[in-house]
Amino acid sequence: MASEEQVKNSAFDTEAANCLVKELRGTVVAGKTKSYEWRVSQLKSLLKMVEERDKQICDALFSDLSKPEMEAFIHEIALIKNSCKVALKKLKEWMKPEKVKTTLSTFPSSAEIVPEPLGVVLVISAWNYPFLLSVDPVIGAIAAGNAVVLKPSEIAPAMSSLLKKLLEEYLDNSAVKVVEGGVPETSALLEQKWDKIFYTGNGRIGRVVMAAAAKHLTPVVLELGGKSPVVVDSNVDLTVTARRIIGGKWACNNGQACVAPDYIITTKQFAPTLIDTIKQELLKFYGEDPLNSPDISRVVNSNHFARLSKLLDDDRVSGKIVHGGQTDKSSLKIAPTIVLDAEEDSLIMHEEIFGPLLLVVTVEKIEDGIDFINSRSKPLAAYIFTNNKQLKQDFVSNISSGAIVVNDISLHLMVDTLPFGGVGESGTGAYHGKFSFDAFTHKKAVLHRSFLGDAPARYPPYTAGKLRLLKALLDGSIFGIIRALFGFS
Repeated sequence: MASEEQVKNSAFDTEAANCLVKELRGTVVAGKTKSYEWRVSQLKSLLKMVEERDKQICDALFSDLSKPEMEAFIHEIALIKNSCKVALKKLKEWMKPEKVKTTLSTFPSSAEIVPEPLGVVLVISAWNYPFLLSVDPVIGAIAAGNAVVLKPSEIAPAMSSLLKKLLEEYLDNSAVKVVEGGVPETSALLEQKWDKIFYTGNGRIGRVVMAAAAKHLTPVVLELGGKSPVVVDSNVDLTVTARRIIGGKWACNNGQACVAPDYIITTKQFAPTLIDTIKQELLKFYGEDPLNSPDISRVVNSNHFARLSKLLDDDRVSGKIVHGGQTDKSSLKIAPTIVLDAEEDSLIMHEEIFGPLLLVVTVEKIEDGIDFINSRSKPLAAYIFTNNKQLKQDFVSNISSGAIVVNDISLHLMVDTLPFGGVGESGTGAYHGKFSFDAFTHKKAVLHRSFLGDAPARYPPYTAGKLRLLKALLDGSIFGIIRALFGFS
């Protein structure tokens, strides 16, 4: 007889995944998820869940990442509350068909774009913001009227377990499912036919997801990452700039964020001043012994700790450390670390850091920073600190990235009227606010006509007169139509 552990390990396979999708398709076909009332009831339940269980959510985030309560609330709980509230406030408007103009060639007629649910969707989330990146796409999927399967990251096990428990308790289990597990469970899910797959994570797994989706011609949203740059001009408020860089790097999950700054670009002349100011502010924020600061998250696990340590131990990097570099394997903590002008062929210059290490790259002229960024893959976010109006314009015009923020870091995530997503290798598709609704919606084109106004000219037998009339009609020329009707060539 199989042990409980064996049953647990073999419980979710391809057959189980297939049955799960069939069950959810039955819910969708029955029309249950399509009504405004169902969508609102689920969004209200989600909001209630966050409000009633915020302590458990914070505890899970601390267990997985030692995430400070302040960061847990601001960066995860508050953002989910806002997403729910925005969706509840705007949902009726989002669901309304959009009236659009028709052309003279279809007169008399009317037309509209009708938003409809895609069907059954899969959300695969990430470990670094395991509550936010799991629930936010689910909000969009529910608001759009879909059934959804959430696969939380197994690298954040406390949050994965909590999400399964809470979503089963608060949401409609016939339409919203949570599947826990690792690679085998994810692989089983990816073998199924979905109406959309929403993946947050790295580019390597993103390619696996996209290849699996391609077998079924399933559309995807890929929220990936990349090396997000920060250009710092010399004409800035130095203290504010330093604090905002620290806030967007080390005060955001200790650099384990897809939009965290990966490297700073500044001039050789200004670099020492900027680095000294960042050091001073780091001391104020985290004290003399940042490894024991309660206000800084740990590295998620030993594998990522080893990956980051390898980047630091590289001979082409270790001699370039100008601040930090301390590590504690037992607590999985790495101090805020600044590396100045690492060798170009070092791994740290090309791999996304995703941790508490910050590169500083120096250039002769600040304008050279634009060419440096454009010589690399398109980032998820690009930042610039400057008071130079022309430099701002050049940066916005010439840098292709998922987003650009001027004189701050990561704050665009708080603006639900802005799309959040990447471009090129940093991702495809976008969400947040109405963009989340749109990500899980098919915009159906609908043209309405009556039986009046049937033009004989569109039917055989074709004649020169009919051709003249149809040419005028398709050109939208009233004068041409009149001439054709009166037989003028």
